[in-house]
Amino acid sequence: MPDHPRFESLEGLRGTGKSTLAPMLAAARQAVLVATVPSLYQPLRHVVDERTNVEARMCLYLSALFVAAEEIQHHLDAGVSVTVESYFARCLANHRALGARLGVTLPRRLPTPVTYYLVCDNDERQRRLAGRDKPASRWDALIETATDRVTDAYASFPIHRVDTTGRSPEEVLRVITETDTQGAHFRADTEPVGAHPHLLPPVSRRAAGTRCP
Repeated sequence: MPDHPRFESLEGLRGTGKSTLAPMLAAARQAVLVATVPSLYQPLRHVVDERTNVEARMCLYLSALFVAAEEIQHHLDAGVSVTVESYFARCLANHRALGARLGVTLPRRLPTPVTYYLVCDNDERQRRLAGRDKPASRWDALIETATDRVTDAYASFPIHRVDTTGRSPEEVLRVITETDTQGAHFRADTEPVGAHPHLLPPVSRRAAGTRCP
């Protein structure tokens, strides 16, 4: 175990490797893998995901994240490292890209992760998605029409960019574990998420492109 517990988050579009890498990173760090949509939210999640209101969906996911943040802080206070597959950055970036107009200010007290933003060549990412057994939801399909806007929204968060294209999960894990987390972040300011209020400005509802980073 490290002298100080680590808190790390994996972010990025679908198919970039988050769900595969999250348990591997947790094992490598001797960390607990915390679900950022706790089990008590799952039934309501399915109901809201069947609706079309982006603000309602955003509020549900924010609520789930605040509950998860309490569990994360409990582990960190006990000296236990934590890994998550996505955190507030994904919720805010995705819903902002889909046109959510809610102003959101994150409190300073939130536990702050080191964030690894996984990217992948679009052709390879699409092949990965096509090989999944789980069908894409309506919201998944919408995000695929707004990948440029999701990428732009992520740029306001401190992130370490990790390219998973052509790499095995073990190779990507090695890149992450060897990353100097004190170094510069890709396309971001140097303050951690939650260290200052993050305000989501209104976003136009214009059509978005489909290009993947």
